[in-house]
Amino acid sequence: MTHPTDFPRDPNRPALPTHLRTAIWLAELGLPAIPLREGKLPFGNCTACTSSKGPGPCRCGDRPNMKFAGPCNCPAPCHGWAAATTDPDILTGPAWATAWRQAVALAYHPAGAHLTVVDLDNADAMAWARENLPATKTVATNRGQHWIYRGAMQSANKVRPGVDIKSLMSYARWYGPGTGPITALPDIVRALVVREESTRPPRGEVDSSSPTRATWDRMVATGCRHTDTFVRTGLDRGLARITACREQGAGSTAYGVARFLAHQHTACPGPCGLEVIERQIIDAAVAVGVPEAYAARAVANGFNAEAVRAS
Repeated sequence: MTHPTDFPRDPNRPALPTHLRTAIWLAELGLPAIPLREGKLPFGNCTACTSSKGPGPCRCGDRPNMKFAGPCNCPAPCHGWAAATTDPDILTGPAWATAWRQAVALAYHPAGAHLTVVDLDNADAMAWARENLPATKTVATNRGQHWIYRGAMQSANKVRPGVDIKSLMSYARWYGPGTGPITALPDIVRALVVREESTRPPRGEVDSSSPTRATWDRMVATGCRHTDTFVRTGLDRGLARITACREQGAGSTAYGVARFLAHQHTACPGPCGLEVIERQIIDAAVAVGVPEAYAARAVANGFNAEAVRAS
């Protein structure tokens, strides 16, 4: 993306506010835009929503506090990210005119353009990204950088120290076009939203574990097209990666291992005994202190994500 260098103007119309001109350009690129007021905050709810207490006159389904999903159809900027739009008639319409005059910044809804923004707030977060994430479009911010990937996902704050994820049901401030090509959203970013329990069990103890650990073998995988050595080697390496995370990161690593191993079996006629592999991955995470409920959710998400991609 590049900055617009010129906007044809109707000589009979007054010049548009700077943020509005940029918003129109973003809309042409497919990025839903909204104005921001002082403090990088979206403008407050419109009159129809401010006083709404239940089902009634609200034009967008009565969501004064963003309790329901869906686009905002209110005539004025309302409901934060949901109000972001690519419709030039709405952006330039009279209902939004006051907001543009008062706007101090501009934002966009990343998932509305099928994008995810990894918001890095400090030098340590940027160093982590350079070491662990694939290169992509990078935008300098006031405190750090935005790394922008192609693909939408769940948004979450504080997935790591100084790292937020902005995509679905979220907005990101527009700081400029950045540099570099946009690359595909990697699994490691998706795995960051798998949250682990903040209070870990005492060292040497686990939250819970299956009484007898099941192990994968050919008896439960009569439809797998892989050899025993191939499956066991991949599984053992994955389990080793999880058990090496003794301080943090075991839950997100379990997600990545589950998704990688599930991918190996997408072309098999089945059954492949994946439920046994799933149990072994969960047990490995529990063994290093991840509560079983969180481990089970992370692993299930990993297997389900691959199933969705393969379908």
